[in-house]
Amino acid sequence: MSDKKDVTICLGSSCFSRGNGKTLQSVKEFFDKNNLTDLVFFHGELCTGNCSVGPILKIEDEVYKEVDAEGAIDILKKVFEEV
Repeated sequence: MSDKKDVTICLGSSCFSRGNGKTLQSVKEFFDKNNLTDLVFFHGELCTGNCSVGPILKIEDEVYKEVDAEGAIDILKKVFEEV
């Protein structure tokens, strides 16, 4: 089992059209800037089934709803502050 933290972004059409493309780029930049790339398994999935409350960002089992690029960075700062 991997020690990497699982971070998933929804790339389904609804979440993507609501801005997850920008959020995707912001999350990648956050991981690069903070030397976290080797500590996470960052990937996308096509639909989480939460279209009405998207964009969706999931970290481990925690689902964050209506996340924009700035909100994603705030979430990541809180989650990774102990790293």
